[in-house]
Amino acid sequence: RAIALMKGLQDEGVYATAKHFPGHGDTSTDSHHTLPIVNFDRNRLNDVELFPYKELIKNGLTSVMVAHLNVPSLEPRENYPTSISYPVVTDILKKELQFEGLIFTDALNMKGASNFKKPGDIDLEAFLAGNDVLLFAENVPVAIKKFKEAFDAGIITEDRLMYSVKKILAYKYKANLNNYQPIVLDNLYKDLNVVEFDALNYKLYENAVTVIKNHDKLVPVRDIEKEKIAYIKLGNDKSDTFLANLRNYASISEITNKNLDSVLVQLQDYTKVIIGYHKQDGAWRNHNLNFKEMLWINQIAKQNDVILTCFTKPYSLTNLKNFEDIETIVMAYQNNDIAQTIAPQIIFGAMGAKGKLPVSIDDEFKVNEGIETLEIKRLGFTIPENVGMNSKVLTKIDSIANYAISKKMTPGLQVVVARKGKVIYQKSFGNHTYESSQKVTNTNIYDIASLTKIVATLPNVMREFDQGHLTLETKLKAMLPEAKNSNKANATVLDMLTHQARFQPWIPFYKATLDSLNRPSTHYYRSEFSEEFPIHVADKLYLRKDYNDSIVKTILDSELLPKKQYKYSDFTFILFKEYLEMHNKKSLEDLAHTNFYEPLGANSIMYNPLRKVNSNLIIPTENDTYFRHQVIQGYVHDMAAAMQGGISGHAGLFANALDVAKVMQMYLQKGTYGGRTYISENTFNMFNTCYFCKEGNRRGVGFDKPQLGNEGPTCGCVSLTSFGHTGFTGTMTWADPEKEIVYVFLSNRTYPDSNATNKLSKENIRENIQKVIYEAIVE
Repeated sequence: RAIALMKGLQDEGVYATAKHFPGHGDTSTDSHHTLPIVNFDRNRLNDVELFPYKELIKNGLTSVMVAHLNVPSLEPRENYPTSISYPVVTDILKKELQFEGLIFTDALNMKGASNFKKPGDIDLEAFLAGNDVLLFAENVPVAIKKFKEAFDAGIITEDRLMYSVKKILAYKYKANLNNYQPIVLDNLYKDLNVVEFDALNYKLYENAVTVIKNHDKLVPVRDIEKEKIAYIKLGNDKSDTFLANLRNYASISEITNKNLDSVLVQLQDYTKVIIGYHKQDGAWRNHNLNFKEMLWINQIAKQNDVILTCFTKPYSLTNLKNFEDIETIVMAYQNNDIAQTIAPQIIFGAMGAKGKLPVSIDDEFKVNEGIETLEIKRLGFTIPENVGMNSKVLTKIDSIANYAISKKMTPGLQVVVARKGKVIYQKSFGNHTYESSQKVTNTNIYDIASLTKIVATLPNVMREFDQGHLTLETKLKAMLPEAKNSNKANATVLDMLTHQARFQPWIPFYKATLDSLNRPSTHYYRSEFSEEFPIHVADKLYLRKDYNDSIVKTILDSELLPKKQYKYSDFTFILFKEYLEMHNKKSLEDLAHTNFYEPLGANSIMYNPLRKVNSNLIIPTENDTYFRHQVIQGYVHDMAAAMQGGISGHAGLFANALDVAKVMQMYLQKGTYGGRTYISENTFNMFNTCYFCKEGNRRGVGFDKPQLGNEGPTCGCVSLTSFGHTGFTGTMTWADPEKEIVYVFLSNRTYPDSNATNKLSKENIRENIQKVIYEAIVE
């Protein structure tokens, strides 16, 4: 790899420099601050440290930088830096290895050299040792004076001077610097920061981040529903990207208290503590933990399971003598956004750790050591090029989203795209409402409407199949006792979930509860909660407790459609909610959270969000002027679901796009996610089948499927194995096993008036974005 890099650079006119000669890798100290020792015999040095230099020199290496090291087997003088050693620079590098290229010193202002001799003296010694170029002289005028004095005294000969001067000039000539042309600065930043470089950078960090300790295989963190995790920042540099990415996987509490005793009390309830050590990047910067930071780490580690993540040089841990109480240590090496994106993925198992230490950390952790951790198939994060997509094409999504907002199709929206298990596009656009200046962010939650069907009800129905409680032939009368004498008694699970059980599409239940002024009737509603009126429909609006039975009865008593054919209906999922709750003796809300959202880490998915989060996080859906007569924010938009207390099988859920993507990725992985099986592969395949395509019904079992003709829910460019659903509030999610794509679109197109023309659908905004996604696939 080093030879390939060298040749690539030199073929493009850039001189490659091999450093730090004779080999700085296996040291535990930093030559910026002291003189490291490399205490190996000559045989070891020949076989390990000097070997890469020999190979590079054979292949045409142009330059070498000599390190400030104490190598007793090469330089007999005690504590004598190799950078100013004639035996090292001339006898070994130039004569023994026959290197004729440019020789640079490492910076002479580094403590590994400057502690040895004064400015001027160190420069002269370096030149006499055989170096051609002296870097970072501490005092140039003094150095020049010393050189003149040495020349006059005959210590430096004219031949020696001319040797280095001619060599430097020759290399300048080879680099065409005799015909120097200033670099054109136009578009320089863009030219130097092409997306291919970012893609490579991600891959480099994915392979570099190193787990050096992992007691009891704490990483990857698995059962996140059982964990209560805190994050503490140490160091003085940015950490926002790290914390935000940790929160992509679990609920993380940031502890900002500055008093250690108070922090320890606060942490008593937490199962794990992630400590991030953040220091500003720079080879010359001191990354060592100070006394306070070491005290915090040691005291917290004695009490809690700690995952210490260092965005610093490995040398930063040198002062931390006791590692016994720290369960896991992750070295991310640099404090940039990519490192802060990759480290959480390793901690939570979206990828496995593969890195090896480039240096030793005292005697505790040796060079080339590194613990490989498991990948447990959680969604990761990268850039499009790393999963065979074109980021430039994907920018068209931005244009479509902004167009939709400018034409008032929706006040705002969220889009998430994942491929091959990696989120490669996650953006939010617009504002909460047309009147609001509050921007939509990735953490805002939307009413996802009918996506509830496949995000809440359907996965729990699949579990019933896996447990042997249901089959496709099971009839409604066997599921609900009250259905036995209904005209729907013999409707099968297959017919119901493929929307061909002859059910009515919809009944406006709410209309029967309005008075003559089209306001909520006091016969059915009160403005305050009570035992008789406990069902929370909206702000200061409570429905009588017996009305849910009325909804179910009305559905069971309703007329069947005359012909058995595809007709979309909410009734199936309202009835399945009744079955799931009766059979499991738990609410659908509890079933969905316990069985899926909590272990998935999909913490934004919830019914009745006002009970759990601040209203500022929730996007309004409508200014209701026909039923509830208020702005609907945090209460479900669907009227029937609202009349069921916000919890129904067909609607009611709120979520952000990323958490919906987690559920879809679980489906895409045939029921597995995060090292856990939620649904069997056989059951998923059974549900993702179009049983009646020949009859013109495109539906799978609960899932929507691609159109059979010209009209349908997708762009027409997806595979037939793909599946998903759309929602009335302007939502859509779709997964394609063949292209390994997950797509989520959330909006509040119903604001301010759900009865207005649905321009979002009319202009195919969701489908057009999906088309762009497929256009962006390059492999």
